[in-house]
Amino acid sequence: MSGSAALTPFPCNGCGKCCRLVDRSPETAWLDRGDGTCRHFDEAAQRCTIYAQRPLVCRVQDYYTVHLADRIAWDDFVQANLAICARL
Repeated sequence: MSGSAALTPFPCNGCGKCCRLVDRSPETAWLDRGDGTCRHFDEAAQRCTIYAQRPLVCRVQDYYTVHLADRIAWDDFVQANLAICARL
């Protein structure tokens, strides 16, 4: 994959499922407020309270570029993530 190629935006629907399961991954467990939900997730508003400053692991495209671009194609990564979202 070329470093200059623009990635299509990740098709997040903002459901918050990933914010409610941070305890399931060693990459995000440190965000757990004690019940599996991210300590920065506002359940009433269904949004991240630190969205503009969220950690790299929560920025899908940036995380992909830094850690995974040399291992998996973006479209394959997106499809794998959408399949996981559908199972949750």
